[in-house]
Amino acid sequence: MRHALVFVGILLGAAFTVLAADPFPAKRQAMVEHDIKGRGIRDRRVLEAMGRVPRHLFVDERLRSQAYADHPLPIGEGQTISQPYVVALMTEALRLRPSDRVLEIGTGSGYQAAVLSELVKEVCTIEIRKSLAEMAEKRLRELGYRNVRVRYGDGYFGWGERAPFDAIIITAAANHIPPPLIRQLKDGGRLILPLGSTVYSQTLTLVTKRGGRLAVEEMGPVAFVPMTGEAQKGK
Repeated sequence: MRHALVFVGILLGAAFTVLAADPFPAKRQAMVEHDIKGRGIRDRRVLEAMGRVPRHLFVDERLRSQAYADHPLPIGEGQTISQPYVVALMTEALRLRPSDRVLEIGTGSGYQAAVLSELVKEVCTIEIRKSLAEMAEKRLRELGYRNVRVRYGDGYFGWGERAPFDAIIITAAANHIPPPLIRQLKDGGRLILPLGSTVYSQTLTLVTKRGGRLAVEEMGPVAFVPMTGEAQKGK
């Protein structure tokens, strides 16, 4: 009997450790039910990924209590982590498969890359701000996201050595689609970005490459911080 009690004690201790490590499972599930599924996201894999990734670990400690509210949060250097619904919407629109390789432009805190990594074979993500790239790479590594490659550089030019990609996601506003990214997209591949004014609002735009042509679908208004670097020369 004493051994059984010790074993139960070990199990309970382990459970308490897990709970202490993640104080927000209820908030995360509420976010999924009300702000994501409740607003029309239906892809089961996307919903499950959003329910697993600990968003509170991708924001500053002082903001963790707000991590599961459906709005953007600052991550430093004038950048933000997108609201959960927009992350889910852009992810679902790409129609990702487990065998896909995805390029993300604008790593930021690494949160979108973490969500993508739950769904695909490999994520390549580029961040133009060195400090954010280094912090995101460290965070993703510590959290065990082994299928994510982080690169410091200008995402306008993509990642030619890793191309072609099944899908590309741009998480900053641009007034045109960078031609190198179109070239690095597989035939039949999907690219999503906030397209339009880099000062005001944009239109979330899904582009599908078919036989060298682009099919464009507008998905509604959004507001993102502007893409910097080479993209700004197209103003």
